[in-house]
Amino acid sequence: MAITKSVTRAFLLAMLLIGFGQASASETLRLALGYPPGSKADEVMQKYAETVKQYTDGSLSVKVYPMSLLSAAEISDGVRDGIADIGVMYTVYFPAMYPHTNLLNESAMQLLLLDPEKLKGKAAMAFEGAMSEFTLFHCPECLEEYEKQNQVYTANATSISYGLLCTSPVTNEKQLKGKRIRVAGSHWSRWAKHFGATPTSLTINETLEGLSQGVIDCSITSPVELINLGLAEVVTDMTLAIPGGLYAGASAAGFNKNVWQGLTESQRHAILRAGASTTALSPWSSLEQVPQALELAEKEGIKQHDPDPALVKATREFVEQDMNTIVNYYAKNHGVKRGKEMLDSFHDVLVRWVDLVQDVDSPEELEKLYWDEIFSKVDVATYGMK
Repeated sequence: MAITKSVTRAFLLAMLLIGFGQASASETLRLALGYPPGSKADEVMQKYAETVKQYTDGSLSVKVYPMSLLSAAEISDGVRDGIADIGVMYTVYFPAMYPHTNLLNESAMQLLLLDPEKLKGKAAMAFEGAMSEFTLFHCPECLEEYEKQNQVYTANATSISYGLLCTSPVTNEKQLKGKRIRVAGSHWSRWAKHFGATPTSLTINETLEGLSQGVIDCSITSPVELINLGLAEVVTDMTLAIPGGLYAGASAAGFNKNVWQGLTESQRHAILRAGASTTALSPWSSLEQVPQALELAEKEGIKQHDPDPALVKATREFVEQDMNTIVNYYAKNHGVKRGKEMLDSFHDVLVRWVDLVQDVDSPEELEKLYWDEIFSKVDVATYGMK
C-alpha cells in the first residue's frame, strides 16, 4: 500500500505541474472505477459515458478507467486532487470522511423489517431512491462531507441484497461462529460479531484473493459478484437470505468540484440527467444479472442453502436493536449529532419510495421516476457552486 500511495503522490505532482488536474468543460473527463473491465459496474459506467455525451449534445465526453487510473481505496483522494475528474466512490472505505452518508447506508438492514411482499424485487430500487433523495435534500451534512473532499455528488449506486458467499456451508449460528467474514460496513461487522464470527475489512479488489488464500471464509456481498469479481472460482456455498441489507453508500459519479464549476448550467443539468439514468441502471443491471449468476453457481457446483429459521429470526431481532446502536456508534466515534432524527426521517422517505417503485417495470421507467422525483429538482445554478 505504501508503494501505491507513493506512486499516486508522484503522479499527482507531475499532473499538477502540467495543469492536468484542471480539466475544462471542453476536455474528455476521466472517470475512475474500482471494478475490473467487463464487469457489470464497468458496463453501467460505459453507459453513463454514452448518456453524458447524449444529454450534452456531444459537448462533453467521458472516458472510463476500470481498475486502472485509481484503485477503489484511492478514488476519494484521487477525485479530490484531480487525478480523476469523476469517480465511483465507496464511502465505507473512508469512515471518518463520510460519517453521515455511512450512517444512512448502514441502516439498510431495516429492509428486513419492512413488508416482504412489497419488497420482492423492489428493495434496491426503493433504497436507491431514498438514499439519493435524502442525500440531496434532507442531509446538508452529507453534501458538506463531499464538499470538504472537493467533490460534488451527482448520482448514487446501490447493490442488491447481500448474502453469504463462502468456502464452506454457513446456515446456522453454530456454523457462523468463528468464521472470518469480509464485511462492507459496520452494521454487517456488528452482525458478524453478534453471532461469534470475526469481521474483516477488505476492498472489493481484495475479496477474491482473500477467499482463495483462506484469509476469509465468507464475503457478505451479492451473488452477482460471482461474475463481476470472479468469486465463482473460489466460492463453494451460498446462503443468500442472510444477513440481508444492501450497500448504497456509493457516489456513482462524484465530480471534482473544480471541474463541476467549470461546466455550463446546461451541462450540469445534463450531468444530473445522466446521473438519474445511472442511479436507475445501477440496481436494475444487477437485478437482471442475478439469473446469470445463479446459473453460473449451478454450473460450478456452488451449493445454495436456506438459513436456519432460528438464525433468520435472530437476525431480525438484531436489526431492530441495531438501529439504536447505529445512532450511538456514529455519535461516539464520528460526532454525528442528529443521528436518530436522520434515521427517523430517512425511514419515512424509504417507506414512501417502497410505494413509488411498485409499478416500475423497466430501467427507463425507473430513470424517469428518479429524474422527476429527485434530480430534476436540483438547482444547477447554485448546487455545488460555493
